Amino acid sequence: MKMVSLRVIPVFVAVLVFAASPARTEPASEPAQPVVVELFTSQGCSSCPPADAYLMQLAKDPGILALSLHVDYWNGLGWKDPFSSPEVTVRQRSYARNLGAHYVYTPQMVVMGAAHAVGSNRSDVARLIADTRAGMAPAPTVAIDHMARNTLTIRVGAGQVKGRATVWLVSYDTRHETRVAAGENGGRTLAYSNVVRGIRSVGAWDGSATSLTVDVTEEMNDGYQNCAVLVQAGETGPIVASASMPMRIAAR
Repeated sequence: MKMVSLRVIPVFVAVLVFAASPARTEPASEPAQPVVVELFTSQGCSSCPPADAYLMQLAKDPGILALSLHVDYWNGLGWKDPFSSPEVTVRQRSYARNLGAHYVYTPQMVVMGAAHAVGSNRSDVARLIADTRAGMAPAPTVAIDHMARNTLTIRVGAGQVKGRATVWLVSYDTRHETRVAAGENGGRTLAYSNVVRGIRSVGAWDGSATSLTVDVTEEMNDGYQNCAVLVQAGETGPIVASASMPMRIAAR
């Protein structure tokens, strides 16, 4: 595990209580929503490949939305990760503040924006996922539809909420392989699932049924393969609802 120090600023997130619409509630035998698992990783970190391999395994579970997010703070140490972005690093630092951590590190897995563990520690991550599933309540419905070419309509159902939640649009590719030429992983070919290529806030949800129209021309032009919507308390608090689908189906 590789750590980077962080000055912690307390962040207080409102407690959310949601009520799903009875007409849209999933059967009791089905999970309320996917478990979102975010892996913060880097091609410059020699501790990360085991966690990357574990995320690839998790991504095969239809009840898990597994996302690989590449930080940029390793880029000055011999190898620039082509999938890294400052937005991902900002997101990880925000999680560190919210979750009471004093540093950011790789590999880190964050489960539903509410708990974290070392990404290569399979038993700890599996326990977090199991605990999350056991405690899941019905969530607001989230739907992603196409309205016109390169335009998405995101619909979030009604629920009860204190404060506001952020609606994030995440663009990601299903699989990538990279031959790393330098740095701690120099000489290795690394494989990844669900590599995040972009993440941006596209609106807010206040508990009322909400419809957002989002232009995804840039994402389509860049050829990103899939999109996910995360509805997240505050900005990077607990994830309360999510959905995902292939980008070209969503915006055809």
